Amino acid sequence: MQIQDLPYPDPGVPDTRSGPRFLWWLGRHQLGGQVKALAWGLLHFASVAALPFCVGLAVQAVVDRSGARLALAGGLLALCGAGNALGDTFLHRAAVTNWITAAARVQQLLARQAAQLGSALTRRVAAGEVVAVSTGDVEKIGWFVEAVSRFTAAALTIVLVCAGLMAYQPALGVVVTAGLPVVALAVLPLLPRATRRADVQRDKAGRATELASDTVAGLRVLRGIGGEDLFLDRYRRASQEVRRAAVRSARMWSLIAAIQVLLPGLLLIAVVWYGVHLARAGRITVGELVTVYSSVMLLTYPLRHFEEIAMAYSFSRPSAKRAARVLSLRRATDTAGTREAEVPAGDLSDPATGLVAPAGRLTAVVCGDPDAAGRLAERLGGHPAEPGPSVLLGGVPLDELPLDSARTAVLVQDKDPVLLSGSLRELLDVPASGEVAARDALEAAQCGDVLEALAQASPGAEQAMDVRITERGRSLSGGQRQRLALARSLITDPEVLVLDEPTSAVDSHTEARIAQGLRSLRAGRTTVVLTSSPLVLDVADRVVLVHEGRVAAVGTHRDLVHTDSRYRAVVTRETDEERAALDVLEAEAALHGRPRSTRPVLHGGTSEHTRPALRGALREIEEKA
Repeated sequence: MQIQDLPYPDPGVPDTRSGPRFLWWLGRHQLGGQVKALAWGLLHFASVAALPFCVGLAVQAVVDRSGARLALAGGLLALCGAGNALGDTFLHRAAVTNWITAAARVQQLLARQAAQLGSALTRRVAAGEVVAVSTGDVEKIGWFVEAVSRFTAAALTIVLVCAGLMAYQPALGVVVTAGLPVVALAVLPLLPRATRRADVQRDKAGRATELASDTVAGLRVLRGIGGEDLFLDRYRRASQEVRRAAVRSARMWSLIAAIQVLLPGLLLIAVVWYGVHLARAGRITVGELVTVYSSVMLLTYPLRHFEEIAMAYSFSRPSAKRAARVLSLRRATDTAGTREAEVPAGDLSDPATGLVAPAGRLTAVVCGDPDAAGRLAERLGGHPAEPGPSVLLGGVPLDELPLDSARTAVLVQDKDPVLLSGSLRELLDVPASGEVAARDALEAAQCGDVLEALAQASPGAEQAMDVRITERGRSLSGGQRQRLALARSLITDPEVLVLDEPTSAVDSHTEARIAQGLRSLRAGRTTVVLTSSPLVLDVADRVVLVHEGRVAAVGTHRDLVHTDSRYRAVVTRETDEERAALDVLEAEAALHGRPRSTRPVLHGGTSEHTRPALRGALREIEEKA
């Protein structure tokens, strides 16, 4: 795989049983690139290791006054220099290619996982951890994959040099062969401690990243309640903990680096001392001494790769563990499905709750628990994160359809939809039926003032659709973001559209216009809105009350608000005391033959003109009690 061939057609199925197993799986899938980097690495390190033999041959040729051998030594030096340059260039190219392709494979796996899990991902893994895995952790995993081939080439080169020294000059070769394993393995006892310190640093850095991500995401709210200083102090403390952990980790790695310098130096001193002793005794020539000395000196270069692979593994292992944890998450249902890909039509029904949304109608669903409403919305979209009976669309179980087909048939917009940065045209460029124009969707979602605000922020834009939207739409208010997300969903024009609290952040006047626009634009299409807003409920063809996980009442908003106390409590936001007082007032009204329509039908709970009567009724209840 070359960089220009990215992305992968299929990144594969990773082994997520542990971090090391994930790294091993990644290395096996990079085998071709690893072999190529190993070949270039061997050429590079072998050329470097051959230089001392050429230098020794040249020195001995000068001592023996042999011009032919000196010319041969010069030619060999030129050949080694060319091999060194060629090997180093293409080793770097192959290693970087391995790094980038490995990182790209991990990013594709993470992107595929996010697409399959949907909103369930951030409920099971913190958003900051997902960000850390997809950015810094991916780089560290790629670093280890890149370093493996260089380390393997360096280790093979050291073995070959030791074998060559044993054959070239056994007396000094024995010293080098015995000393090099000690030099290479002396730091092994320190690696577990260094790895633990690196793990602590990674954990603290991950928590700091999560805190920063959560703070930035909620910055508007924090400013509204004056809590930015509190969160700034929390992040400052977390940052200092990361700094202290990084210093402790750096101290251990600096000790390992010092040992990697000290021990080769001691080995070099021992070789020189013993070599001089042998040369004075006439057992070796000056050229042989120079060759062995130069070989030991240059071997410090490949020995450094032992330190690099140790650092790369210690840093990449916790990163791979986090990546494997995210990639190991599974949906409750098979995303491939058991049926052929199709887009069914008909009534949408949920056996778990008894909810039925007739085809072509606007159905509003009222849940007293917002979390239960979110779970219901996800289940209505098919392939929920939690196991349970499948939702049926036209009698077809959505869980048995491929995930793409289920999402084409039923589009779910959750409570907190995300706006990606880019132009408004790019935001609204989504897969769609083509039946709904962008202008109509924006008008139905009441986005006129949003376009004006974006135009003022982007004076250079020639058309309204070319204005820029900042990351996650942070320059917009919550209501403006909500309306743009609704317009995007309306443009898609799916067979079934499920909206979870689509107007919770807008004012009542805008909400009323959105409700009418939604009803008009989605006429003849199946729409399910989970809401407790009377303005939206009042325009629905059918209202369903879901209480304690089951359908408790079905009707219109105006009927249910008079006949069902549980529905009334959710929609009008009555307290228990107010509900009891209103029951007393209705009973008295019935006793004296007065009209019973004392309850508010629309917004905001109990209306102001009923407050005095409620207070009197409450006092009467207390006196009777």
